[in-house]
Amino acid sequence: MNPRHLRLGVNIDHVATIRNARGGPHPDPVRAAHIAEEAGADGITAHLREDRRHITDRDIERLRREIKLPLNLEMAATDEMLAIALKHKPHAACLVPEKREERTTEGGLDVAGGHNHLQPYVAALNLAGIRVSMFIEPDPRQIDASRALGAPVVELHTGAYCHAALEAPGEARRQLARLVAAVEYTARIDLECHAGHGLTFDTVGPVAAIPGIAELNIGHFLIGEAVFGGLNSAVRRMRALMDKARAESSGARSA
Repeated sequence: MNPRHLRLGVNIDHVATIRNARGGPHPDPVRAAHIAEEAGADGITAHLREDRRHITDRDIERLRREIKLPLNLEMAATDEMLAIALKHKPHAACLVPEKREERTTEGGLDVAGGHNHLQPYVAALNLAGIRVSMFIEPDPRQIDASRALGAPVVELHTGAYCHAALEAPGEARRQLARLVAAVEYTARIDLECHAGHGLTFDTVGPVAAIPGIAELNIGHFLIGEAVFGGLNSAVRRMRALMDKARAESSGARSA
């Protein structure tokens, strides 16, 4: 694969949210995964939460059996979730913070403060050949802690940038600069860098243009756009915006 290619992981959690609001089999998140693949996604992300508010164990079973794309399992660092990951062997596992009362994942994982708790989970996943990433704030302290644990990948939380982009351009520029600095730091210490959370058609370009990011994971916005124009169209447009931003960034650096 072209090393400049920016991978797109499509998170299908909220297809399951809609399904679970009424019960029954529709809409089917596995079908959404197939559509995302056809539209240009490079991987599928699914978060199996403790309370099973959207993705279920059965969804994970089917995704592993029925899709060709790599599966990235977002999971809390608990014994239950580790057992499920070791049973199904997804391509990757992203360790995320999780609280029952939150609507969505709020902020990054405190890897620096949770080293002793996290270490056995990272070690077990690594031993099983599951690529581990840590979902963290763009903070050198958290990046260093992730590397010390033996995680080969970090995923930077882009929520602060995306929220500021809606109404505070100056703060958005500051948060984008923070992301750029964090990505550059991951490269210096030989970690692969991913990013995600809150990205939209309007905010993805500046993040996609950061050359050291290898993958973006995007879900809620794409599922919301699918209500109006279809998932295939939403993924294709996001793919095109990412590719355009990366190509322009690459061209500017070459000039």
